[in-house]
Amino acid sequence: MIRWWSTVTVFLICIDGYRAQQTYVDNRQLDCNNNYTTTSGYSCNGPTSCQSYVTFRSQPPYNTPTTIAALLNSTPSTITTLNNFSSNSATIPADTVVVVPIANCSCAGEWYQHNAGYILQGTNETYFTVANNTYEGLTTCQAMISQNPYNFRDLAVGTELTVPIRCACPTANQTAAGIRYLLTYLITWGDSYDSMSRLFDGVDVQSILDANQLSGSSIIFPFTPILIPLTTPPTKINDSATPAPPPAQPVIPVAPGTDNGSSGGKWVFVGVGIGVGLLLIVSLSGVLVWFYRKRKIQHLRNSLPPAKHSPATGIILPKSDAWSISSEGVRIAVGSLTVYKYEELQKATRDFCEENLLKGSVYWGVFNGDSGAVKVMKGDVSGEINILKQINHSNIIRLSGFCLHQGNTYLVYEFADNGSVSDWLHATTKNTKNALQEPVLGWKQRVQIAHDIADALNYLHNYITPPYIHKNLKSSNVLLDVNMRAKITNFGLARSVEDDTLQLTRHVVGTYGYMPPEYIENGLITPKMDVFALGVLISELLSGKEASSRSAEGGGDEKDVMGLQLSEMVKEVVCGGDNVREKLVGFMDRRLQGEYPVELAHTMAEIASRCVAADLNDRPTVAEVFVTLAKILSSSLDWDPSDELEHSRPLSHGR
Repeated sequence: MIRWWSTVTVFLICIDGYRAQQTYVDNRQLDCNNNYTTTSGYSCNGPTSCQSYVTFRSQPPYNTPTTIAALLNSTPSTITTLNNFSSNSATIPADTVVVVPIANCSCAGEWYQHNAGYILQGTNETYFTVANNTYEGLTTCQAMISQNPYNFRDLAVGTELTVPIRCACPTANQTAAGIRYLLTYLITWGDSYDSMSRLFDGVDVQSILDANQLSGSSIIFPFTPILIPLTTPPTKINDSATPAPPPAQPVIPVAPGTDNGSSGGKWVFVGVGIGVGLLLIVSLSGVLVWFYRKRKIQHLRNSLPPAKHSPATGIILPKSDAWSISSEGVRIAVGSLTVYKYEELQKATRDFCEENLLKGSVYWGVFNGDSGAVKVMKGDVSGEINILKQINHSNIIRLSGFCLHQGNTYLVYEFADNGSVSDWLHATTKNTKNALQEPVLGWKQRVQIAHDIADALNYLHNYITPPYIHKNLKSSNVLLDVNMRAKITNFGLARSVEDDTLQLTRHVVGTYGYMPPEYIENGLITPKMDVFALGVLISELLSGKEASSRSAEGGGDEKDVMGLQLSEMVKEVVCGGDNVREKLVGFMDRRLQGEYPVELAHTMAEIASRCVAADLNDRPTVAEVFVTLAKILSSSLDWDPSDELEHSRPLSHGR
């Protein structure tokens, strides 16, 4: 018996060691605030160094062998020879896949990597943009943060950064199977396991799955790296010659897993394969107040009938221009979500009873012990679904599943345990007698929330194609999870916008106090519309005041409502003069009881004031606001409330 068990154990270890070579990053590289095992690099589980390869898609100014070699710390002549370019200075067409040799992929502690160097060129560059834009996902912001001594607030033009390029060496089991090299390939639209196999001269699909700890039903994301095991050195890639056939609307089941980077199973994010993240997320009109502290919704087993497709083909779905509102259309649009039976929703929400009603048509429910929010929708939901299929961000509420019943669509979302920002800031404003007895957001929490909102908007404006404008950003549409991290919701008014495309509407819809003047007066829709609303939200977080108030004598018409706008109040705070401190203190939320760094509060008020400038051309971009808030957050995390020095320093007027 002992011999038998020992033999089986050794056999299982060998199988496990062969199948689970490295862990796929699984889109976690977008969440810079959390350091996952998969974002640190590929595990050093083979030789200490080796010859390796990566791919890079040419883009100006990195569109010659010389410039690409400089960026990735490679040799121009080897790039030229391997890819059959005419010379080291030859201009490479945009989006051409270039194979780059990495002569020394080495162990750096626990992880394989190849170090490159990069000097920051612009004021808006961050660890996120360098990792995901400049280096196209060949590194991660988490790895760069851990290997550079500079904090977010210290990044400046001219700063030289270490860039750990993701590479790996074959394990002993892979070498025994004939694998000599591992190539880090950047996934793009339309890629599937079969198409990648064809791209690299018939590399076995199963070997790709094994090398990345994936199964045939695992979702892979554009702009993420995946390891391709090779028995011979790679040659020039002609990715236009063998386009991948579009998959036939596969239904991808949910696979259980862990996040520990071990050789066991892994969590598989499922969703329509479009957009930078491909995880579906949607609107949710305000959720329960903070006293509901429940866990998030888990993905349940997908109950759609299995589609007829090869288990190793259609993983990333092709782009689609429109979705049908028919039952079949909705099934296709959200085919990889959990599909609930109506009876399951009835049980989860106690038959949609009044006690489970959160707000509007949103109900609280319990699914297998985990909390969720169920939104009942009527009419055409295709517009919102069209947005959802492109969005994946930790600061945007996540759609988990759906149900179709008697003409209604029931959408199930992750549950925001702590309600909306509006609940926290304004729920007690009309009851000042007991206001201090209610939970109050601290300074660091408020800065973190502002940072999270800007992060989500920056993603919507700059990291999905086409970009989206939320159009309805306000404190009641920002929810807080169990960790008090912000999540934007309610995308019912969101609008896509192409570069340099002017959009006008006669149907002005929104909430006064958050809408910019060019939209109210002329119906003009631009990304600066969201910037204005962000400035108002920052002002709310600072002051605890509502975005707009009706005058005491007014009858409640639009003129009265717009007469007392927070956007005007914040401008007065930073307009200068000898009483800047007094104006700021008078503006700040009294519930903070003076527990905030005055200099940072003033800087935050300044950026809010710029955001709500009357002329949209005077407003900063969301990216600029995000960078500023990142620096304020970093400084705030170092701030000690007991340090009275900040409360006594004079404010500078020469800003």
